[in-house]
Amino acid sequence: MKEEFIHFLWQYRLFNAPELLTTDGHSLHIIYPGSSNINSGPDFSAARIKIDGTLWAGNVEIHVNSSDWYKHKHQHDDAYSNIILHVVMHHDKEITDKRGKLVPVFEVRKFFDSALLSTYERIVGSKTWIPCAGFLDSADSLIVMNWLSRLLVERLENKSSEIRKFYEYFENNWEQTFYYFLARNFGFKINADPFALLSQKTPYLILARHKDDLTQVEALLFGQAGMLQAEFKDAYPSVLKKEYEFLRHKYKLEPMDKSLWKFGKLRPSNFPTIRIAQFAKLIHQSSGLFSKLIQSNSVNDIKHMLDIKSSPYWKNHYQFDKSSSSRIKKLGESAVFNIIVNTIAPLMFVYGTENIKPEIKDRAIQLLTTLPPEENHIIKNWEGLGIKPANAGESQALIELKKYYCTPKKCLSCAIGLNLIKQVNSPG
Repeated sequence: MKEEFIHFLWQYRLFNAPELLTTDGHSLHIIYPGSSNINSGPDFSAARIKIDGTLWAGNVEIHVNSSDWYKHKHQHDDAYSNIILHVVMHHDKEITDKRGKLVPVFEVRKFFDSALLSTYERIVGSKTWIPCAGFLDSADSLIVMNWLSRLLVERLENKSSEIRKFYEYFENNWEQTFYYFLARNFGFKINADPFALLSQKTPYLILARHKDDLTQVEALLFGQAGMLQAEFKDAYPSVLKKEYEFLRHKYKLEPMDKSLWKFGKLRPSNFPTIRIAQFAKLIHQSSGLFSKLIQSNSVNDIKHMLDIKSSPYWKNHYQFDKSSSSRIKKLGESAVFNIIVNTIAPLMFVYGTENIKPEIKDRAIQLLTTLPPEENHIIKNWEGLGIKPANAGESQALIELKKYYCTPKKCLSCAIGLNLIKQVNSPG
């Protein structure tokens, strides 16, 4: 038995007896269960109840056993001096507050349908991919749809917290913050960390001074990536190496360790060398990119801004000094969509929040709802359960649902889980 189940019963007043009673036989009427408190202190605040017709307003505390009150030392805590009711599953001890006054107790085990607890335990105890996999087909579709809409906002809010930390770290510079997250995204999953380190070792302001010269931008990025320390046969990397040595001395730069970059199990088009070349081209051809992206109104506008291909050398190379068949190394559509989902939309959402511009926040959500859904193992599993996202907004919401609700089994904090468990008390 967990406290969260008792919390659930109290919050939604899922009691089936015609009259509720306290443990000392007084009638209990719940006018308002109170506001759930996720921080320290009583579980519910500003509750309103009637005991034998007398109105009480104050806080409510939840425990499995009434003796838990003493285990948690609430009798010494001023925060629990205004408890009007102690809601428990088992009343095994009378309790008093700091003033020595008896606290009324409501023992819930006699007043709810045991099928509620049975359903809850079956769901939470399930070993399936998500706890409610065996029940999901009976979930209310409207509740699922509304919950996914809420989870999309929640996912953007969760991503916002990390963005805000780096925004503060970069001294409230939006361009530098955007540059960092964009660079990290260019590494995608495998090389995200090395790309993030590269962006930190290569300040945006230095790149901005040389952005008009693609050779210098590539020299800075490849040099800082630790990829220009060899002796080269080809002329182009030799030029980059010479250019980098000059710039390195000028700006007192230190390159990162080349061994941090991962090439194994990647298709050549995803090699970090190609992604760095593409990133360099984006820096080179873009002016005020962050401002333009923030103001963009459609996916097509962003696709146009991210329509980049690497410099001529990379047309027949995937690595330095290793020629390959000729192929234009263009940033693909799936990569562009990934950048919109994981960098542009979250940055746009935070920017709109920080600058009190709700229209920009709405635009971030709109972008996600106009992109096709993502394809990954989480989404494939959801589709196998009959939940098929219509767009990237819904696929992001399903990722949030799996990570923060299903995996930790927070079923009573999930609208879908609540709906499935509460069906026990539904008519028919």
